[in-house]
Amino acid sequence: MRDWVNLDKNYIWHPFTQMKDWLESDNLIIERGDGVYLFDTNGNRYLDGISSLWVNIHGHRKRAIDEAIINQIHKLSHSTLLGLGATPSIELAEKLVKITPDNLSKVFFSDSGSTAVEVALKIAFQYWKNKGCENKKLFVSLDQAYHGDTIGSVSVGAIDTFHSIFHPLLFHTLVIPTPFPYRNPEFTPDELKDNCLDNFRKIASERGSEIAALIVEPCVQGAAGMIVHPKGFLKGLETICRENDILLICDEVATGFGRTGTMFACEHEEVQPDLMCLAKGLTGGYLPLAATLVSNKIFEAFLANHTEYKTFFHGHSYTGNALACAAAIACLDIFDRDQVLERLDPKIKFLRNCLAGRLANLDNVGDIRQCGFMVGIELVQDKISRKPFPAELRIGATVTQNVRKYGVILRPLGDVIVIMPPLSINTAEIDKIVSATHKSIQETCKL
Repeated sequence: MRDWVNLDKNYIWHPFTQMKDWLESDNLIIERGDGVYLFDTNGNRYLDGISSLWVNIHGHRKRAIDEAIINQIHKLSHSTLLGLGATPSIELAEKLVKITPDNLSKVFFSDSGSTAVEVALKIAFQYWKNKGCENKKLFVSLDQAYHGDTIGSVSVGAIDTFHSIFHPLLFHTLVIPTPFPYRNPEFTPDELKDNCLDNFRKIASERGSEIAALIVEPCVQGAAGMIVHPKGFLKGLETICRENDILLICDEVATGFGRTGTMFACEHEEVQPDLMCLAKGLTGGYLPLAATLVSNKIFEAFLANHTEYKTFFHGHSYTGNALACAAAIACLDIFDRDQVLERLDPKIKFLRNCLAGRLANLDNVGDIRQCGFMVGIELVQDKISRKPFPAELRIGATVTQNVRKYGVILRPLGDVIVIMPPLSINTAEIDKIVSATHKSIQETCKL
């Protein structure tokens, strides 16, 4: 048997990982998956409590997706979309336009959430340039926003832990406050929402002639620690954008495909963005694929004679890859065939009840934030003072390492424990995740 742990240490540089710690640790190596479970190289079974970083929707080794990929291999694995069309990308684009907000009509494919955002930023910038509005080149984002890791997507991000080192490389953006009641207890959620909207309204009225677009994670800011926005905040942002001729970009990379209880989070407030970014769950967690959808108004600004140079000069070799598109088509078909969304609400309520019954009263749980199947559990030294743990203790990481002995895989965002299981999980498995998390918090947070 090969020594996978040491082979990994010899050759792999892991993302978002301090490799000094990794090289000094005995690490978990995954070999296979089945349903909502992952198995390591020693045969141990774990509930995939984070959907393999928020991407797995219907479970591992889903037969319909497996077969779709195999069938597509027998026909075509890849053909460029530069100068040619390809049937899988056409079929997928048609499906996406039918399930997204009505104003979205064209699909631009890429390969990750970061590139979906990068495409949206470049399209929004060039849209105004093509329209002759040379001054509209600023972007607005929310405090604690996360939109990816490419230079453009980092420029509209605002999480210093991830982004501060790259500030000299980034373009200038405007940042508005995030309505986060837990960190602002002196305000009610509605007061905080209104204050944040007033801030954006002031910026928009003063600098709307310079602002190309607002980009927002609708309803939930994932990497910020599962910050759930007050009801009406997203709709308020849309209204201000419309009043000031600012494009609205909804980054649904994390929130899309059922994660918040609806197919897309913007549906909760009937918001129609000018551009929408999709990735993660698009292929059911099988293959890298992303899409940026735009309104016809946006698309038409790029239609011109070749010599006007209004073409969108962007793309990559694997744009609209046939295998990834086949997986995505099968993933979307499962939503209809298995009535995934219709069956989701009882499981969301069960998860909420489990969290309230098992975790809410723990001394070291300061806040539980949930929107659908997106959950953040914020750990503190004690509930009354809300005093955070010293960073050097890495409590969140320790809790998620410890929970593995109960057969569950979770991942922290600092000292916020994330639970985001596949939509196919059942109530017994939900109960197991919450129970294991309860035990691990109790065992780990005793100072």
